Amino acid sequence: MGFEDMWAALLPVGRDPGAGGYHRFAWTPPELECRDWFLDEARARDLRVERDRNGNLFAWWDTGTDEPGVLTGSHLDSVPGGGAYDGPLGVVSAFAAIDLLRERGARPRRPIGIAAFAEEEGARFGVACLGSRLLSGAITPERARGLRDRDGRTFAEVLAAHGTDPEGIGRDDGLLGRIGCLVELHIEQGRALDVPVGVASAIVPHGRWRFEFTGEGNHAGTTRLEDRRDPMQPFAHMILEARRAAARNGTLTTVGKVQVTPNGVNAIPSAVTAWLDGRGPADDTVRRTVAEVHAAARDAAREHGVSVELAEESYTEVVGFDTALRDRLAATLGGVPVLPTGAGHDAGILASRLPTAMLFVRNPTGVSHAPAESATTDDCLAGVEALAAVLTDLACG
Repeated sequence: MGFEDMWAALLPVGRDPGAGGYHRFAWTPPELECRDWFLDEARARDLRVERDRNGNLFAWWDTGTDEPGVLTGSHLDSVPGGGAYDGPLGVVSAFAAIDLLRERGARPRRPIGIAAFAEEEGARFGVACLGSRLLSGAITPERARGLRDRDGRTFAEVLAAHGTDPEGIGRDDGLLGRIGCLVELHIEQGRALDVPVGVASAIVPHGRWRFEFTGEGNHAGTTRLEDRRDPMQPFAHMILEARRAAARNGTLTTVGKVQVTPNGVNAIPSAVTAWLDGRGPADDTVRRTVAEVHAAARDAAREHGVSVELAEESYTEVVGFDTALRDRLAATLGGVPVLPTGAGHDAGILASRLPTAMLFVRNPTGVSHAPAESATTDDCLAGVEALAAVLTDLACG
């Protein structure tokens, strides 16, 4: 099955027929269907399937040697209402690249693996790249086990329900030792590329922070303004300050997820939980932005008789991809553009433990995490060719 057939098979899974976006949250039926698709594609190619103890999937083209392998792939989950390409493009392209190598009679001297990392988007349990964070030791098993989804189910409970022992999760040096390098192919999440394929140079600092505003629930029609302890008021100040602080510091801030309790039209809320996404060119500017937003939220909360607490859910400092590997990819592909990205990836998390690099496929709309995310078939096929060339160089040379 070629790239276009595989892509067509995945395209309907988890798609909202009205809005057009995707809802493939970790270990929900659409994402489980994607996992089954992954396993079927691996078995159809006689690849050895490996389910690690952190919920990640791997498919290996073994070579009979103990030499560390070359890993590629990406993830299959999505953000709420996400685009089709973010994640799955890297997995489909990996299978298609192996098909090309086999058609051309390649004989790898190192194993080639395809990964489908778990909960990359963090849409269900709130921590991005959870599978690779566990694998690399970037998050403790204790914290991961206690993460909860919107329905109150813990990560431990969900893992156990799908056949993974939650007591066994955590850093896996044995598996990491079998990976010589990782090359993740991904849709470009912006509009910087003017050619079909590019190479990533670095990931800018980025993180997620949770603001908890706690006030007093009451009746919307009988509670005087001066008697209210309305958490929506300081929350509104927090949103406005996030935009101002980002403009002052040259960063990016987004408040894209909010939970209101009890969420009734005629009820003053008792609590508001809001998540701040912060990114920027340097660690100090991102940290300063968050601190300024927190200070403004505290002042507004005090004015309205509300309490506010801040918790850092995840943070990744600037990640520079392995220079030698990055340059080797660019040279192999004839000097394609090298560009930074503001988006986090599993390759960025694993960069602390092994050489990693990324290939980007052009996105003509520049839109990502939304239905308009796109790539042309010709550019996708160019990405497959590029990945095949890189795998040939790294695993067969």
